[in-house]
Amino acid sequence: METFLNYLAVTVLFVLLTLPSFIGHARERRIDRQLRQAENPRPRQPETARSTPGRRPVRRSIAADVLSSAGR
Repeated sequence: METFLNYLAVTVLFVLLTLPSFIGHARERRIDRQLRQAENPRPRQPETARSTPGRRPVRRSIAADVLSSAGR
């Protein structure tokens, strides 16, 4: 029983000593992810009632818009 308590004490001390490092690492990853998102902003498209969560909307090119308006 004493051996188990010794192992438990060492494990608890190890966790207490490494926990701040892991918290800092997770924080740095979150900040890096936010910086990457800020560098590459994606234009937000308005949600429509017909859009489904798993599907992407069809994107049309500017040329297609010009050609469709010229044919009218």
